[in-house]
Amino acid sequence: KSSVQTIGEEQIQNPYTELLVLKGHQDIVRFLVQIDDCRFASAGDDGIIFLWNAQTGEKLNELHGHTHKITAIAPFSSSDVAEEKANLIITASADRTVIVWDCTSGRQVQKVSCFHSTVKCLTVLQRLNVWLSGGSDLCVWNQKLDLLCKTSHLTDAGISALVELPKNCVAAAVGIHKSWLSEILIFRLSASNNGSEGWNILEVKRLVDHQDNISSLVSVNDLTFVTGSHIGELIVWDALDWTKQASECNFWDSSVHPDVQPEIKLSQSPHETSVQHLTSDEECVFAAVGKGIYVYNLQMKRVIACQRTAHDSSVLHIEKLPNRQLISCSEDGSVRIWELREKQQLPAEPVPTGFFNMWGFGRTNKQVNQAAKKVQENTPVYFLELVGDLIGHSSAVQMFLYFGELGLATCSADHLIILWKDGERESSLRSLTLFKKLAQNGDLQLKL
Repeated sequence: KSSVQTIGEEQIQNPYTELLVLKGHQDIVRFLVQIDDCRFASAGDDGIIFLWNAQTGEKLNELHGHTHKITAIAPFSSSDVAEEKANLIITASADRTVIVWDCTSGRQVQKVSCFHSTVKCLTVLQRLNVWLSGGSDLCVWNQKLDLLCKTSHLTDAGISALVELPKNCVAAAVGIHKSWLSEILIFRLSASNNGSEGWNILEVKRLVDHQDNISSLVSVNDLTFVTGSHIGELIVWDALDWTKQASECNFWDSSVHPDVQPEIKLSQSPHETSVQHLTSDEECVFAAVGKGIYVYNLQMKRVIACQRTAHDSSVLHIEKLPNRQLISCSEDGSVRIWELREKQQLPAEPVPTGFFNMWGFGRTNKQVNQAAKKVQENTPVYFLELVGDLIGHSSAVQMFLYFGELGLATCSADHLIILWKDGERESSLRSLTLFKKLAQNGDLQLKL
């Protein structure tokens, strides 16, 4: 019997009762990126980029230029004073090219084909008006795709993730040659006063605390960033001096998380403990670990809530909504909505201090009981409740974008994109449109 939670037909807190299916891709759709308030781009293994209207589902443009699958995509707003501000996107491909696209016209602004290996990640540094590409090298580019500077060849494994840090620094997850290990390299960028000339990139620190391949990297704020590894290590770092602030490596251990129902297993495979995705707000880090989702409080430095079997397969993407809700998607094809709730505390029970006390023998330690009771009273206990289940995809859901009132966009290995809409809102909009048309027709008849 599956230990995954189920939810009945009555899903009062799930507003997404309508869906629009967007077709166009011919292979796995892996990436969605928001362009502005109502437009987004999709890309995947067919090498084509589609631009969509998030409100109507209309296909706005189809961008051809890559010959292999897309490996990274990032939005980039032009800030050239001489030109009108434009919304651009940058795409990298396994064909070892990077293209900058104009989202309004759909034309290629620039294309670079000088890479020695596939670019695996792209990061835009808006404060410096440059962007970075990570592969076997770390390269710094300006908007016109002039190469400003680059590192020497780092590793055959390459850079898998990048995140911006304060003081013109970046953290890069870099694979170690001929091993499954990764390390975090901190680089500092510097530019001379004359613009495109005199740029430099300098390695300033190497963090080797992880015991396995780093699978996720996220910036919390200007003070903190967090990394997660394939064997379930989560490390919280100081973003200013790059020291380790806290760590968690017992996601699968039910003795550490007593609220979790234990499972009888001979061994725990790395796939079930891998930190697939991290996201955060100022208070917590939300981690997709194996089939489960975990809420790690940064101030308490511990997991405060978890759902160990949130899906039937690995959770690929997780996001925190503006309210106390989370959304997760999985290889099993499902998209689920969770709400972080506080448990109603029961009076604290005496805590046994030894083997005999477990069975009611001997005297309990009053000081230990009082301390435990005080901790229980002062520490709120949270849990994740399943409040919505979005069934529409027939294969792994790779990621999603949240558009607020416009709804939710998901992409999948089934080649489809689905726009999930608030049914009541859409019904009200249709009624309002119909009312306006009837009113206009009534005015026209009166005039005639």
